[in-house]
Amino acid sequence: MKKTFKEKVYVLTRAIPKGKVATYGQLARLAGNPRAARAVGAFMRMNDDAPNTPCHRVVAADGNLTGYSGSGGVTSKKKMLLKEGVIFKGALVDLTRSQWDYS
Repeated sequence: MKKTFKEKVYVLTRAIPKGKVATYGQLARLAGNPRAARAVGAFMRMNDDAPNTPCHRVVAADGNLTGYSGSGGVTSKKKMLLKEGVIFKGALVDLTRSQWDYS
């Protein structure tokens, strides 16, 4: 059976390793719909499979943490990412060092 776009996004999200992040646009592109970054954001908000689907590892294209629907919001998201080894420049994730290279 063919996977839906949403299912593809969740499979990709589960593949992001600790210490790395992906952007909403990156996941949209990898899942086959490069113009659907906002839909990816909606999927992350609706994620009922946390922590198996680690939506906290998905950030904006500029490294901004944007939203997080888990308890503690963005503050909690940043703490989890720091604990996993994600590198920040101020409030933004340093994407040159911490972005997931899906190859």
